[in-house]
Order: sequence, then C-alpha cells, then structure tokens
Amino acid sequence: MISSVRGEILSIGLDHVVIEVGGVGFAVQATPATLATLRRGEEAMLHTALVVREDSLTLFGFADADARELFGLLQTVSGIGPRLALATLAVLDPDKLRSALVEGNITVLTQVPGIGRKGAERLTLELRDKVTALAGPTDGSPAVVAPGALRSEVVEALAGLGFPAKQAEQAVDKVLGEGEGHTTSSVLRAALATLGRKR
Repeated sequence: MISSVRGEILSIGLDHVVIEVGGVGFAVQATPATLATLRRGEEAMLHTALVVREDSLTLFGFADADARELFGLLQTVSGIGPRLALATLAVLDPDKLRSALVEGNITVLTQVPGIGRKGAERLTLELRDKVTALAGPTDGSPAVVAPGALRSEVVEALAGLGFPAKQAEQAVDKVLGEGEGHTTSSVLRAALATLGRKR
C-alpha cells in the first residue's frame, strides 16, 4: 500500500500529476482543487490510495489524509468506484460532503455527475454513522494520533517510499522524541527531512 508520495512535480495534467519519487515518475490521479495547489518544479507531498485492478494499478492523490479517508469510505458503498469517489471529492470538499451525508442532504449529493437520487440515498444510509465516527476535532486543529499507532503509520509510509524499515524507525523515533502533540503528517514531514539529510 502506497499511502503517500513526496517529490518534485514533473508535470500537471487536467486530471493527474506526475511526481518524481526516488527517480521514478508516479502518475497520480487527483481532483482539480488538489492539482491547483501544485506547481511544476516544486516539491510536494500527497496522501495517496493505490487501487489495484486486474488490468491496472492506479494511484489517487489527496492534499490531506481526511480526503483520502473519505475516498476509501465512499467506495465501500455498492456502485461507487474510485473514479466516482474522486468525482465526488472534486465537487464537494470533505467538510461539505461529510455534512451532506450526516444531514441526508440528497440535493447536495446529486450535484455530483453520476450520482442520482437512489445513489445519494444509499450513500447517506450507509455512511452517515461511519462519517460521524471518522470526523476529527471540530475546532479545526489537526487530529493527534496515539504515539504507537502514529509511529507504525509513518514507518509504513516511509517503507512504501522505499526507505529501509530500520532507517525509517530510527527517523520516526527521533522525531517523536523531540516533543508531543504530533500529527501523522507533521511526523512524516520531519522524518523525511531527517532521512533526506542522511542521504
């Protein structure tokens, strides 16, 4: 599972970006809002989900982990594949989508091309409770993860980017030892910076 990629942006298309990671260019499908935050030639980090099909491997990228979680959740509903899940996040930002699901707002959900009234009803029925459970702090601060879970999550992400497990663990432990109140993305950024200095 590739849960994030970080590297230089080589090119930006209408529906995807090519990001270079360790000399390999990854084509990552993304929403227009995510693509708008990226600049060719600059370094960027995207939270990703790898969708494996019989005839393809497709990487989908998101500006934050929240959008990626919703992307995965949407696909648990029958009839919603990765393309439609991405289209949903292209039309509705995570907060708007979450409130539409919780409130059962069919009108908002049917704004997404490919989602009709029946599909919208199914989404609210199946995801209402899951979305409420998924919602993080309401004060706008990033969710702080328990140190144990956070450590393994970041080590896994670094291993997915090609760093040796032992090296990844040492970098994460060093970052976690430097303070409290860490979020997954802040630890990942700091660990990548540490590993980058070692290379």
